[in-house]
Amino acid sequence: MKSSTDINTDADAGFGAPAPVLSYSPVVLPVPGRPVDLQLRVSAPAAGTGLPVILLSHGHGGSNNLSSLNGYAPLANLWAAAGFVVIQPTHLSSGTLRRHLADTPGGPFFIRSRAQDMSHVLDRLDEIEKTVPQLAGRIDRDKIAIAGHSLGGHTAALLLGARIADPDTGEEMNLTEPRIKAGVLLAAPGRGGDILTGWMADKAPFLHDTDFSTMATPALVVIGDQDDSRHFTDIGPDWHADPYRLSPAPKTLLTLFGGEHLLGGISGYDADETTDENPERVAALARLTSAYLHTCFRPGDPAWQAAREALTTGAGATGSVESK
Repeated sequence: MKSSTDINTDADAGFGAPAPVLSYSPVVLPVPGRPVDLQLRVSAPAAGTGLPVILLSHGHGGSNNLSSLNGYAPLANLWAAAGFVVIQPTHLSSGTLRRHLADTPGGPFFIRSRAQDMSHVLDRLDEIEKTVPQLAGRIDRDKIAIAGHSLGGHTAALLLGARIADPDTGEEMNLTEPRIKAGVLLAAPGRGGDILTGWMADKAPFLHDTDFSTMATPALVVIGDQDDSRHFTDIGPDWHADPYRLSPAPKTLLTLFGGEHLLGGISGYDADETTDENPERVAALARLTSAYLHTCFRPGDPAWQAAREALTTGAGATGSVESK
């Protein structure tokens, strides 16, 4: 059964009174076999206990610090204000590391390592809690979500159960992380095969055989209806909806009208790479994703339905929600 709703960012898209947020970085985790230490930024509300966690996987892109623990402040700050502990690793594919790791096996995208970073974080939540001031004893380990943008969305899909063939061996790569209970995919890549006709297709062989049919964990897939990734495919923005359409229920699709690949500017405040600067869109996105995850973690919680209704009008709709 499917349902759909229009949303409007002219409605109350904010979070009410500003909530104090704590941010601490870097948390440094030495990982055996990893060429450099795993560095994290942790953001959290200043008050509260039993806090759910969002693991945030950055994209690739051409920037330096936006593809690291220093990026995605617009989302990290809003999610923390909404009651989440947001943990942001610097993956080996980060622009801050590319020159140092140019010849490292697995590069330049480090697909397996990116997913493994999140499992390392979950393995060491006790250590992270003790390291970050005022965080000890406040995390709910049963409420873990993964969120990722662009290549980070691909990382999130793998952790939620999607499969690909290992580019080096051809064997199926299963990186599902059972401790993750929900996901948010932001402008994530879609299916592979013959539709990958753009100039980047040969540079990203891991995209050619993505299988979303095994991505069973509940997830919200977010796309912009102007996100036309011609460097990968000529089928248009609908490509980014594949993780929703080709995966089993329960899934939800949020389409932002006018949204391009940065969905209004989620990777950084006033970032040059944002082609569709729109703070209201970012605020609406943060509110909807927060509400979605809160309801995932507390079945019956009205947060998700209330957020949809608050952003619903009809005439001035700037997005839509579809569920299965």
